[in-house]
Amino acid sequence: MELTSFRDLLTPAGQEVLAAAEAHQPVERDFLPHFQQLSRRFPRQLAQAALETAILRLEAAAKFPSAGRMYFTRESLEQATSFAVSSYRAVRYRPYARIADLGCSIGGDTLALAESGLTLGLDRDPLRLALAAANLHALGLAEKVSFAQAELTEPLPLASDASLALFFDPARRTEGRRVFSIKAYQPPLHVVKEWARRFPAIGVKISPGVRMDEVDAYPAEVEFISLRGELKEAVLWLGPLRTAHRRATVLKAASGADRATEIATLFADAPSGQDRERLPLRAPGAYLYEPDPAVLRAGLVAQLGHQLEGAQLDPDIAYLTADHQVTTPFARSWPVEDWFPFGLKRLRAYLRQRNVGRVTVKKRGSPLVPEELIRKLRLEGAEERVVFLTHLQGKPIVIVAGAGGENL
Repeated sequence: MELTSFRDLLTPAGQEVLAAAEAHQPVERDFLPHFQQLSRRFPRQLAQAALETAILRLEAAAKFPSAGRMYFTRESLEQATSFAVSSYRAVRYRPYARIADLGCSIGGDTLALAESGLTLGLDRDPLRLALAAANLHALGLAEKVSFAQAELTEPLPLASDASLALFFDPARRTEGRRVFSIKAYQPPLHVVKEWARRFPAIGVKISPGVRMDEVDAYPAEVEFISLRGELKEAVLWLGPLRTAHRRATVLKAASGADRATEIATLFADAPSGQDRERLPLRAPGAYLYEPDPAVLRAGLVAQLGHQLEGAQLDPDIAYLTADHQVTTPFARSWPVEDWFPFGLKRLRAYLRQRNVGRVTVKKRGSPLVPEELIRKLRLEGAEERVVFLTHLQGKPIVIVAGAGGENL
């Protein structure tokens, strides 16, 4: 979408075209026939901008509860944080009267930050700034937010103020591809060291796949955030915003794009390996636990294991086991039915004897492909099981479990 087309879309005539496009409830695969139909009635550029917006609004409903009133581009929507995550993250900014959203894009994070304090959004892209301004206006937050075009590689156009905190969302794509090294971000992450001299309170959105050896160079808390069991992002918290060394936060939302209704957090005040002793190793007990991905990335498996009074099967495998079930939001749990050294014939015979026809295969440390294993088992029956392929102190085993898997 071009900036001129977007401005035309905001006019009364443009809103009429947008309403016509939304009436089709369009999806991306049907773009061409819808576009042909709309372009017979309206100018082609305006029809295209309206149709793109209508498609993206429907897709954005999974991230934003007010998506039906917002404006997006394809790339900006893909990069945007879910509102449930943004709202959770914005709470940490409540002590600050003013917030600067650096790299604000279409304002997805800005609208959450604006509920905590007066917010200034900075971005280099005039189209994204126009989209952000329209979004905040549509959601009734225009009085709490202002926007300005700025190159973040240059000195920030901000006056030093103890009441001002920064949120920085660097670009993590190069030529359409995601980058995982913080040195390849645009601008590179090292700019925050310069900013911190004037603005010590800084939060930085980074890739959840970030290399931990790179972020260790920053005196920051590293927080990994999952939403409904899916790892969504990581954040560096610097200066007064820092509250721990590592943190895993698990969010649950009532529905697709709602703000989080349940929040659970696990943290450590020391680098990985220095905070708790190793877990004991043992064979599978009555229950098997699979830690949430935020716990895995934060390196807090041992800490979770101590909470569960559990053990590990293998020092290099992140499955936990215990003889009793403990309520926790940080792991999924299955009752263990049996376990034994892995062997295809033995596993097939075991499942057939129990009339098992459907299996879900999960693995850690096994080279086997779950779909291929299921095909080779050739099962028929009415029962269902979960099969775990993993290691017990270096030796391949299979664990057969019953129904379960929900975070308790």
